[in-house]
Amino acid sequence: MRAALGFRAHSGWAALVVVAGSIESPRILERRRIVIADPEMAGSKQPYHAAAGLQLPQAEALVRKAVESSRALAQEAILARLKALRSQGHEVSGCGVLVGSGKTLPALEKILAAHPLLHTAEGEMFRDVLIWAAKECGLPVIGVREKNLDSALLQHIASLGKLIGPPWTQDQKYATVAAFMTL
Repeated sequence: MRAALGFRAHSGWAALVVVAGSIESPRILERRRIVIADPEMAGSKQPYHAAAGLQLPQAEALVRKAVESSRALAQEAILARLKALRSQGHEVSGCGVLVGSGKTLPALEKILAAHPLLHTAEGEMFRDVLIWAAKECGLPVIGVREKNLDSALLQHIASLGKLIGPPWTQDQKYATVAAFMTL
């Protein structure tokens, strides 16, 4: 059976939902939280915030280290899911990642000088990490803008919670829609 992954990223973690079937007859194969920031690495959950008080070369190094670490964690999590799904006879056909507005971020210097941009940059970083990792795992990836999610489809997906039980959070619902959009 064909399956797809869907992700909604946060600072240091992401909601992952694996779906199969169709919107008319959906199957939720898995839902979990994956860690994409090393809890042992200082500043990994909010690397731009951690870099804000540093000189530019040190800030660049900290952000680069956080991105590399997060990429490795995301890739490891996706590979583990792919292996498990394939062992159950599923063919994973793609991945949907909820993305932000798509506005281009300024240079690191400007990001570090404006607190709202720190949050924006971290959101972009963790979404980009998931996209990078999925592509490295050989999956086609689509970015799905949260603002463009179909409200009727979301309502239909929300109703699945009664069938599958808790937890059925907004993160999981949105990730489910993104995953179905890839099937």
